[in-house]
Amino acid sequence: MAKRYTAQLFVSRLSAYTTEQSLRQLFSPFGQITEARLIKDQQTQRPKGFGFITFKSENDAQKALKALNGKIVDSRLIFVEAAKEVEAPTSNMKSNQG
Repeated sequence: MAKRYTAQLFVSRLSAYTTEQSLRQLFSPFGQITEARLIKDQQTQRPKGFGFITFKSENDAQKALKALNGKIVDSRLIFVEAAKEVEAPTSNMKSNQG
C-alpha cells in the first residue's frame, strides 16, 4: 500500500519554550505555511510538547518532514510525521441523562 502524503505535519517532543512563532520559523524555509498550531493544556495554557504545521503544498510538507524529523531543536530531539486524519466523533452515542 502506498503512503498517502498530506500537507499537514504532526511535530512531537517539542520544548516547553517553543512558541507558535518559533515553530513557524523553523518550518518556513521549506515552503509556504498556512497554519502553525501548538497544542496547549486547557487549564495552564502551557504547551503540551506537540503541534501541527500545515503547508500550502504537500511537496513542501514532505521536504520539511525529511529535513527535520529526528533533528535537535531547542535541545530536544523532535519527531515529524504526516498528520493522521481523525474522524469526527459520531453523535449516535446515547446520553445517560435521565
